[in-house]
Amino acid sequence: MMSEPILVIMAAGMGSRYGGLKQIDPVGAHGELIIDFSIYDAMKAGFKKVVFIIKKANEADFKEAIGERVSKLIEVDYVYQELDKLPEGYTIPKEREKPWGTGHAILCCRELVDQPFAVINADDYYGQEAFKVIYNFLKEAQDDCHYRYAMVGYTLKNTLTENGHVARGICELTKDYKLQSICERVHIAHHEGQVQFLEEETWTPVSENSIVSMNLWGFTPSIFGELEAQFKPFLDQALVSNPQKAEFFLPSVVDALIQADQASVDVLHSKDKWYGVTYKEDKPSVVKAIQTLQNEGVYPTNIWEGK
Repeated sequence: MMSEPILVIMAAGMGSRYGGLKQIDPVGAHGELIIDFSIYDAMKAGFKKVVFIIKKANEADFKEAIGERVSKLIEVDYVYQELDKLPEGYTIPKEREKPWGTGHAILCCRELVDQPFAVINADDYYGQEAFKVIYNFLKEAQDDCHYRYAMVGYTLKNTLTENGHVARGICELTKDYKLQSICERVHIAHHEGQVQFLEEETWTPVSENSIVSMNLWGFTPSIFGELEAQFKPFLDQALVSNPQKAEFFLPSVVDALIQADQASVDVLHSKDKWYGVTYKEDKPSVVKAIQTLQNEGVYPTNIWEGK
C-alpha cells in the first residue's frame, strides 16, 4: 500500500544567533518567506499536508505571517514544542529557555503524524529537486528487517556562511550511498584559511567536500518509538552535565540506530544549491539568490498569485 507522505517543518527555534524570529522574515519580492518556497516546492513534488512545529507563544505571529496563507492551498496542522513536554517525573531545569532540540521537536509530532514523513528546517532553502527525491522515497517507504529512512545530503562547502559558524551533521557514506555514520558538529566555520570545527576549545579540519545533513530527513512512523526510548537517557545525562543548553539532536538518534544495525538510511542527492539564514547578515545573499531563481523562471515572480 502506497503512503501519502506528510511534510513536517521545524519552526520552534528561537533564532538566538539571528536576533529574532527568522522563520517569518521575508526574503521574496512579495513578502514571501523561505518557508513559502519550501511549501511551494513540496506541493509541486506531491505533498498534500504540512505540520508546523512552533512555540505556542509565537502562534499568532506565525499564523499571520505564513500559516493562514498556505492553509488555503494545503492541509495545515500545528504541533507545539514546549520545554515542559517531558516524560513523567522530569522537570524543566531552572532558568532553561533553549528548546530541547530537533529530536524533541519531532517527538512532539507523535500524536499527529501516522504516515511516512519528511522533516525540514523552516529557515533553510533546499531546492526543488530535494523535495522530489524525498517525496518519491517516502511514497514507497516501508520498514522491513530494518527501519527504512532517508536523508538528502549537501556538500559542506555549499552550506557555510561568511558571517559566523554553523551546525551541521557530518556524514560518512558506504559505497552504495547508505549513511554509515553522522556526527553533529555545532560549530563549523572558516578558520585559518580552511574549514574546521571547534570542540572543547580545539579546532579540527574537516573536508569542505564532506556530505552533510541539513535536516532534510525522510522517516516512517517507527522513528517516534526510538525517539521516545532515547530521550530519557539523554535527559538523565543532560540534566547533570549541561542543563541549560544540552540538545537532543535528531541526527544522533539516527546514528545510534545505524550503529545498532536497526536502521538503513538512503542518502539522496540534490544538485540544487542550499541557502539559509543563520545570521541577519546572510539575508541579502538569500534575497539575491531567490530573485535570480525567479528571473530564471524557476519560480513565478509571485509564487502564490492565482493559487
